[in-house]
Amino acid sequence: MVLSVVIPAHDEAGNLPYLLHEIRKVLSYVGAYEVVVVDDGSSDSTQSVLDDIQADFPQLRIVRHASSCGQSTALMTGIDAATGDIIATLDGDGQNDPADIPGMVDLLLQSRRTDDVQMIAGVRSKRRDSRWRLVSSRIANGVRSRILHDETPDSGCGIKVFLKQAFEIMPRFNHMHRFLPALIVRGGGKVISYPVHHRPRVHGQSHYDTVRRLMVGIVDLMGVAWLLRRNRLPNVERMDPVHDERTNLDSIRFDRTAPVHSPVRRAVA
Repeated sequence: MVLSVVIPAHDEAGNLPYLLHEIRKVLSYVGAYEVVVVDDGSSDSTQSVLDDIQADFPQLRIVRHASSCGQSTALMTGIDAATGDIIATLDGDGQNDPADIPGMVDLLLQSRRTDDVQMIAGVRSKRRDSRWRLVSSRIANGVRSRILHDETPDSGCGIKVFLKQAFEIMPRFNHMHRFLPALIVRGGGKVISYPVHHRPRVHGQSHYDTVRRLMVGIVDLMGVAWLLRRNRLPNVERMDPVHDERTNLDSIRFDRTAPVHSPVRRAVA
């Protein structure tokens, strides 16, 4: 199993060095992993900072957008580039704690033994944000939960662990990262909420725009609600295995333990 940590980042040159150091330290005991950082058209020194870190961090892979496309598109790019079956997402501002990742991965793997759990979604129990942002986020989460019934108290939390194949079948649109738990449920999977740490931003400025996010969020919420209403999940009673003709051809082509043709006797006049 390969774990892919995907981090969308825009103008986070001050936060990425320590965040990547933490990830490397935490995941050194996990096994096979990679870290995919998507530089979403940063205008600061993010690109050069990542290049310097990569020289001593072979698990780090860098993807760069020529111009900023937003967090959701950066996530799509990073997950498409990832090679792991399990994806862990983190925000590039360092407010998510990488130390939560191993526990979330373990819970996902354990839960899948008995149930179709496809995502472990972080819940920030003690958020380190401004009062206005806390209030607006609480209202948004309440409205979203009532309309979408995703039973996720903190859909906007950036740290999540989920199956890559579950993401690949989702409908894609801008700002979809705020609705990932609802989209998992739409596809027939289950989501477990997991309490995680939350830290204050140390460097740079937040890209959070409350008014703009509210206006766009209303439209997005109505769109996702429409997707959920129009979705139907089949109860499959039977599915025959795939018959692959190539298997038979390969056995003929490569099995040389016996002659393909018997000797031909020719009659001589």
